[in-house]
Amino acid sequence: MLAFLRRSLVAALLLPALSLPVRAQSIETAARQAIIVDHASGQVLMEKNADEMMVPSSMSKLMTVYMVFDKLKSGAWKPGDRLPVSETAWKRHYKSEGSLMFLPVNSTATVEELLKGVVIQSGNDACSVLAEAYSGSEEAFAEEETRKSRQIGLTHSIFKNASGWPEPGHLMTARDLSVLSRRLIADFPEYYPLFSQMEFVFNGIKQGNRNPLLYSTPGADGLKTGHTAAAGYGLAASIKRGNRRIIMVLNGMGSMKERAEESRRLTEWAFREWETYALFKAGEEVIPDAEVWLGQAGTVPLLAKGGLEVTMQRRNRPEMKVTTIYNGPIAAPVKAGQEVGKIVVTAPGMVPVEVPMVAAADVEKLGFGGRMSTAFKRILWGKKG
Repeated sequence: MLAFLRRSLVAALLLPALSLPVRAQSIETAARQAIIVDHASGQVLMEKNADEMMVPSSMSKLMTVYMVFDKLKSGAWKPGDRLPVSETAWKRHYKSEGSLMFLPVNSTATVEELLKGVVIQSGNDACSVLAEAYSGSEEAFAEEETRKSRQIGLTHSIFKNASGWPEPGHLMTARDLSVLSRRLIADFPEYYPLFSQMEFVFNGIKQGNRNPLLYSTPGADGLKTGHTAAAGYGLAASIKRGNRRIIMVLNGMGSMKERAEESRRLTEWAFREWETYALFKAGEEVIPDAEVWLGQAGTVPLLAKGGLEVTMQRRNRPEMKVTTIYNGPIAAPVKAGQEVGKIVVTAPGMVPVEVPMVAAADVEKLGFGGRMSTAFKRILWGKKG
């Protein structure tokens, strides 16, 4: 591994250039808005109008699911809690042409049933029942969704209802949906398997999961489709193969067939053309002998503070550069775990990746006599202290 490293002491002039964003290598798509992201690293593999405000249709139900998962994880709700189906929630949807769980008015359903109704059946009525139980009204719930979305990293989304039913101002971006998808998987691994359930029967009515990738694409295990006349056909998807998982958000396609074919095509492209490379494990030695100035030991090993993995196009792997940056010699005293530099990885088409380097051990400062002797030797002979 050290053969790949180039040491750079006092390399401040490099830092502005390394911090500039790099656009991912793109591939054409029929979607009006699209983004594909590596789940672990956040590396964008492709994007098209990813920050354009768009009608998300039922893909915005993912935010409702996030809110309910959070409620369950906190212990405030239990899967078996029964929630009432109010006349208000029932009337909002019973004459609409949208997807329904077919909840009877003035009945009850468990939180678990309602979640399955949202995720598998895309039930707008189930969303309204959950929203009313959560905030008292769907309008108040939508406001809470918008506030919560900012807290978890969604920068542009605005929610007007819990279901994604067309309403002026109910808008998201493809990038926000990718962030939300990553957060659902990372924050709620215990609940996420719900997204891969193929069918659900409620009130004697069996409905299948609308995610086309679940039926045709190896490794697909979530998340949510969407469709309205204004938005076209969309999909927020997650596909895991081996140790790699990608998140894909597409919107604005012309038909269910185009959505299924385009999502499969882009999935295969992402796994065929891109790879994740593990460079360092957390705590792995990067530099064995970084020089220490005026220390009781003349050197100290430097370690990678966290694991370092990068995702890039396979064809760019030969051009990858791994650089260590620290100001040396490192002035004593040095404490184990002290951050003293960083590793920077660059490659064409990839945003630079950085991970801190830390000292592996304590190095105490020399006493007065030792410091004077070291300084004298350096003056006379240039000897390292």
